[in-house]
Amino acid sequence: MNAIRAAAWALLVGSVGAANAQPEVASVSEVASSRVASLAIPHSKEAIKIDGVLDDAIWRTALALPLTVETYPRENATPEVETIAYLVENGDQLLIAFDARDPEPDKIRAYLRDRDSAFNDDFVGVVLDTFNDQRRAFEFFINPLGVQMDLINDQVNGSESSSWDAIWDSAGQINDRGFAAEMAIPFSQLRFPRADGDQTWGIDVLRFRPRANRARISNNTQDRNLSCYLCQFDKFTGFANAEPGKAIEVVPTLTATRTDKPPVPPTTPGTLEHGDFETEAGLGVRWGITPDLTLDLTFNPDFSQVEADVAQLEENTTFALSYPETRPFFLEGQDYYSTPLSAVYTRTVADPDAGAKFTGRTGKNTIAMFATNDAITNLLFPGPFGSQSTSLDQENDGFVGRYARGFGKTSQIGALVTSRQGDGYSNEVVGFDGRYFMNDQSTLRFQYLDSRTEYPAAVASRFGQAEDLEGDAWRVEYRYGSRNWFGQVWHQELDPSFRADSGFIGRVDVVQDRLQMNHTFYADPGKWWTEWQLGLSGNRSETTGGQFINRNVQPFISFEGAMQSYAEIGAGPRKEYWNGVVYELESAYTYGQFRPRSGLNINMEIQDGEQIDFTNSRVADQRRYRPQVDWNATRHLLVRLRYTADHLSTKEGAKIFDAKLTDLRLTWQFNVRSFVRLTLQDQDIRRNVSVYVNPLTDPSTQTLASQLLYSYKLNPQTVLFAGYSDSQLDDINTGNLEMTGRTLFFKLSYAWTP
Repeated sequence: MNAIRAAAWALLVGSVGAANAQPEVASVSEVASSRVASLAIPHSKEAIKIDGVLDDAIWRTALALPLTVETYPRENATPEVETIAYLVENGDQLLIAFDARDPEPDKIRAYLRDRDSAFNDDFVGVVLDTFNDQRRAFEFFINPLGVQMDLINDQVNGSESSSWDAIWDSAGQINDRGFAAEMAIPFSQLRFPRADGDQTWGIDVLRFRPRANRARISNNTQDRNLSCYLCQFDKFTGFANAEPGKAIEVVPTLTATRTDKPPVPPTTPGTLEHGDFETEAGLGVRWGITPDLTLDLTFNPDFSQVEADVAQLEENTTFALSYPETRPFFLEGQDYYSTPLSAVYTRTVADPDAGAKFTGRTGKNTIAMFATNDAITNLLFPGPFGSQSTSLDQENDGFVGRYARGFGKTSQIGALVTSRQGDGYSNEVVGFDGRYFMNDQSTLRFQYLDSRTEYPAAVASRFGQAEDLEGDAWRVEYRYGSRNWFGQVWHQELDPSFRADSGFIGRVDVVQDRLQMNHTFYADPGKWWTEWQLGLSGNRSETTGGQFINRNVQPFISFEGAMQSYAEIGAGPRKEYWNGVVYELESAYTYGQFRPRSGLNINMEIQDGEQIDFTNSRVADQRRYRPQVDWNATRHLLVRLRYTADHLSTKEGAKIFDAKLTDLRLTWQFNVRSFVRLTLQDQDIRRNVSVYVNPLTDPSTQTLASQLLYSYKLNPQTVLFAGYSDSQLDDINTGNLEMTGRTLFFKLSYAWTP
């Protein structure tokens, strides 16, 4: 071990030494050849400054870990660049440094970005399986400028989410040999089991280097015949001195808003009455009861959306749209509620006065629950061919509880309970689910849910619902994954009376079967492409009474290649039932993305073919284009454009509608902590009312929304937001866009640890 440290320290000194006199240094290959079998992370109390300069004495005592394996696009090959990581802990934090060499430092991709948004850059980081059970892991990454990205890897559900945010420290600097980076991850932000003496964690240390291809470099080889990622980690020992988080974190908040609205009754179009400034204080408390159990409380929280959701086009759709959760109270532990059926969707909680959340793991047991008192009751009324929604101005008490017990290699069995209770209204859902790890390639998942619902008489009458409903839902899924083959097949049935009001299930009274399979071909070294796939997907559904809904079979082909490009093409026939008629349709789609240069990412999705005109119950021709551009014009300026153009016409060629949706965001990132962002969202729909069944259809709809937002984040809990937003709607009398609302807002929160 001393030989490793000596060689590594010589390498490290070479990267940060005086520019005029670089000493002789060892190569990463020399360090790698001196590795021993034991991967023990040392303990040290040496002082450290996280600044992206690897000159602190603590790194001399650290475990030197060379990253000697490129796992993608080349399969377990020697990387083209040298990287060495240093790992050490001081009892309070896990400390990691990276000396990332690059023969062309001027081509390193690094931009100042907001948190969790630098995945197209060069970046380094670590994945920590702290329970060493191959079920769930914490991920921490930074780009060469220190921009943070943290995620939860949920092996059980096969997902990776950036919605979780921890409080940790990082810094990075580009130098004449590549870049250096430092990370300090407090143990208080992690969850790990109680242990006497040393612990064993699974750890994957990573570097991503995007050039012509996006190289993934690691300390671990990857067997592509194994569907499990976390089970392929090296095992690291140590952490006997780790002091897990038991401290209390108190986060007071202050929110001030002023909303201007049109007068009642309305007068001149565009006239707004000035509202009063409303100021509210709130409080959040987080208590680490044990190393692996956490209690969160919130009082009078401001759960409004600070930043505008990405706009979505709703023309010619019959089902409600969902939006991702962004509120911190619900983000941590969000993956604990993930199951095959979407029975938990926290954005149904709209305006709570108080909330409590409890999450944790003890041994093989995982538990998560939250309770809220909500001033608004959001309701979704699903059906087999569409859904409706409404909001009731009445309180409800909500509860969600989830328990899971692990067994075997990565198998588990779980239970879920959700409840919402209000005046004349209630919805309860109970059920169980499981994941059975059959072997290294095959996994079986299942879930069963039962619901009981009571609606107020007025609501039931208005939306055509029964006042009392009882129903169930279930799903079973088989998944296979190996180096060259992937397959997935699932069957689910949802009763007409099933409701999951704490979740987002927009379609019921349906029996569905789905199949997807594909074969992957990998390129030999030196090819312009890296891999391509041939696949087939299919779906069939009908109502529980046997009424046909739809069926489709769609072969597809995809490839990955130069300039980090990806393209996919699919086409095929489908049948779909609507309003008493079964339509036979033909359609195709094309998707492509590439990064022709540093800081520029271009995506395009094209759909072309036949589509049902749901408003007028007929077959129509559709052409939909969805280009997306992310352009880092400078290191500080990001231009992000999302555009949709949807054209629907009759089979005779007459236009039915043209719909255009633009979401433009300009962000000036001052540094890793603060930015100012201008958001413009424009929706413009032009209808040819002469071909509509209902001649009273509005010939046009145009809306324009804008937002100017300033953000300063010392950490995910200590934040300041200040901004302005407004909305405009076209007026049929004036023919112009008229102001319909305007808001000024300010929010401040501070994370305080006694």
